[in-house]
Parts: sequence; C-alpha cells; structure tokens
Amino acid sequence: MIKAIVYTSNTGTTKEYARLLGETTALPYYSLDEAGKKLKKQTEIIYLGWLMAGTIKGYKKAKKNYKICAVYGVGMGRAGTQVEEITKKAKIPKGIKVFTLQGGFDLKKLTGAYKFAMNAMVKVSGKALQKKVDKTEEEEEMLDMMLHGGNKVCIQNLKEILDWYKE
Repeated sequence: MIKAIVYTSNTGTTKEYARLLGETTALPYYSLDEAGKKLKKQTEIIYLGWLMAGTIKGYKKAKKNYKICAVYGVGMGRAGTQVEEITKKAKIPKGIKVFTLQGGFDLKKLTGAYKFAMNAMVKVSGKALQKKVDKTEEEEEMLDMMLHGGNKVCIQNLKEILDWYKE
C-alpha cells in the first residue's frame, strides 16, 4: 500500500505536482532529503522527479531506499510524452507505472551546470525551432517556454495518474 509521495525538484514545478497529488490523494509528500528522515526503508511510494536529458533526477537514490510503485517525470514536454524512452533509459522495471507531466521552464531559477546546459539548449534548439516553418502546436509551446519561460502545472495534468491511483 502506497504510504507517501517523494519528489526531487529543481525549479519548483515537480514540488507543485507533489503537493497537488498529495492534497488530492491525502498522501503525505516529502522531498527526497526529507523522506530520509520521515520514512522507513522500503516504504511503498510514488516518486516524482524532474527530467534532464531523458533521465529522472533522484530516481536512482529513491529506488535504493524505497519500494517505488509509480514514477513521474516532470519536464517541458506535454504530459504522456517520452514515457518509453525514459522507462528504458532509467531502467525502470516492468510493473512500475511510468508517467510524464508537463512542468515548466524558468532559466532564472536554474543554477550551475544546469543553467549552463539549458542556456546552451535554448540557444541551439530555440534557434532551430524559430527557423522551422511548419511548427506543430507542441513545438510552438516548447519554443514559447524556452524564450519566455512558463509553468504548465495544473490538476488536469494529473487525471491519468489519479485514475491509476484510484484503481
């Protein structure tokens, strides 16, 4: 039985999703650091981490300490995208449900190597997207987020997850 939500957040959108999910399910939610002080080893959890280059930050550490029932990757892409790639890259075992959620992007909140990497990504990918003539709606969203920042966190994005949890 799932006892808690554990998350790793960089700019705050993953934490927002953890809070929304916690409030909706009545599960307590903790940062990965807090969870180490509050939860016993192998407690059943839902894990949320932010996405960086197709990996879910904090997942490896979380799987060493807890029994993960579901994993949520929060990134810039739309909810439900990249699930197969992330599952494969993170080596998430079959039987663990994987979801992706659209979070946001705020270059001002990033620090160190992440800020440097995302600055480079915005310059390269942003320029390429700007030049593309027949952009999809998703590409337009991504370009807008890269250039102006944005936050797409909303309870509606949790519908698939909440349906899974209710089962």
